[in-house]
Amino acid sequence: MSHPVIVKDNVAVITGGASGIGLAAAAAFARTGMKVCIADVDQNRLAEAATKLSSVTSSANVMTFAVDVGRAESVADLERGVRERFGGTDVLMNNAGIQPGSTLFAEPDNWQRIIAVNMWGIINGSRIFAPNMIARGKPGLIINTGSKQGITTPPGDPAYNVSKAGVKAFTEALQHELRNTKDCRIAAHLLIPGFVFTGLTAKGRTEKPAGAWTPEQTVEFMLTRLAAGDFYILCPDNDVPRALDEKRMLWAAGDIVENRPPLSRWHPDYAGAFKRFVEDD
Repeated sequence: MSHPVIVKDNVAVITGGASGIGLAAAAAFARTGMKVCIADVDQNRLAEAATKLSSVTSSANVMTFAVDVGRAESVADLERGVRERFGGTDVLMNNAGIQPGSTLFAEPDNWQRIIAVNMWGIINGSRIFAPNMIARGKPGLIINTGSKQGITTPPGDPAYNVSKAGVKAFTEALQHELRNTKDCRIAAHLLIPGFVFTGLTAKGRTEKPAGAWTPEQTVEFMLTRLAAGDFYILCPDNDVPRALDEKRMLWAAGDIVENRPPLSRWHPDYAGAFKRFVEDD
């Protein structure tokens, strides 16, 4: 069973739609007969992606749009362009993301761009698209791509963690606002992928690691959980089952409740306690 919004002739807009999870989602939406707009920053990649989608649907049902999601005016151009071409948006998937790497006291340009794309891209997309989606009076979806790193915040890439923690907090606030808005039929959802083999995670590898899911597996799981009504779409992968994700997230929250040091999961004084916590049934 599919979600009732994901049906023939409805319109899906996917940022970061030229590759990875975004392109897999666009193909899945197109296979249901939806019209799709793939938006990305690179025109060449968009053209390649559109060619791939031509094997799934008619070119009349595919729109491409070059966008910088970190700039509100660029996202406003995208929203207006979709209305002019397709009449409006039924599914918005704010999926654009980057991970060039960061450390706490260096790479200032990386920090600025990561937060602009990963966090402001989702804020801009939601704030600019949602009012017209609500005004149409139709059921609709806003799907924001987060990350487990925005919940457990592991050491090693603080800018990415900050951006994805912001996505989680924003999307929770968005869904609360939508469900308390009179006559609103739009729902927000937070996609939390596991390890997915994409250009973002390949890091020079050309073959999918055994532990990773494909983008298509991730999208299939997302569609199943959307149909079930999940807000938090917490994806496993071939290495990490949901039960282990839950333990890691509960431990992270426990740092506050138990007054442990931050990121105690990686603190040598708590290594044994965390191991026992994970193993305890």
